[in-house]
Amino acid sequence: MDVELRPLLATLAEVILGKERQIRLAVCCLLARGHLLIEDIPGVGKTTLSHALAQLLGLSYQRVQFTSDLLPADILGAAIYDERERTFRFHPGPIFHQVVLADEINRASPKTQSALLEAMEEGQVSIEGETHRLPQPFFVIATQNPFHQHGTFPLPESQLDRFLMCIRLGYPDPRAELALLRSGGRRDGPDLGPCTTPERLRWWQAAVDRVHVSDAVLAYLLALVRRSREMGEFPLGLSPRAGLALLRAARAWAFLHGRDSVWPDDVREVFAPVAGHRLRQAGDDGNAALETLLESVAVP
Repeated sequence: MDVELRPLLATLAEVILGKERQIRLAVCCLLARGHLLIEDIPGVGKTTLSHALAQLLGLSYQRVQFTSDLLPADILGAAIYDERERTFRFHPGPIFHQVVLADEINRASPKTQSALLEAMEEGQVSIEGETHRLPQPFFVIATQNPFHQHGTFPLPESQLDRFLMCIRLGYPDPRAELALLRSGGRRDGPDLGPCTTPERLRWWQAAVDRVHVSDAVLAYLLALVRRSREMGEFPLGLSPRAGLALLRAARAWAFLHGRDSVWPDDVREVFAPVAGHRLRQAGDDGNAALETLLESVAVP
């Protein structure tokens, strides 16, 4: 592991207590140039995690509260007529930050949700026929309320597919929650400054692309993808794009653990966060079916 990654992970673990694996998955998602969906109830630290990640990496940060009346222009920006210049001038929206928290994304209408598609896939937005590039690195962290809560619009498959990973923070364990109560929730003190730079993050992301993947591991990954299409438990199997997402995440997980090649265990570790929201059945997180899928494919 790169020496500068250690303080990043250690500080995040002090901010979000008792969630080391979820923290590693969030960082892994960023290293793989993906976007992260966090599905959980309010109050478990989703906003705190996203803000701390931006601060520690020295990235610009913006939180957008999604509501039913939010419009695409409220996120992307708009071309507004300037009477003095007698021309339209583009005013960028909050999407023009390096880390964007789309809070409670499934409370917005499908039209507003879809406004993020181009930004997340292409790193740009198109307004009035003009294309505007987004700052790099660009990382969207979206939070989603559980489906059974009132006033939510389920994310369509095309939107879910734009998120490399979906994780849940869950409740803290008793020891971590006791420490949280003792601190009064004040864990992000004034010393929570950058521990690295955006340039170093871009170097990490480029290094992830160079992590070696053997033919045997590629064949194993492909077998998992194809098996998802053959099982009757899932309405739709994993797409080729999902297979590429799994490969990127496995490379990032290997890099995060100090290795220059991907092991089959790396694929298994990231499989559920990458595949779970893509294979989800209505009203079910599909954990048992995912485990069955993993166990049905021989590990090389």
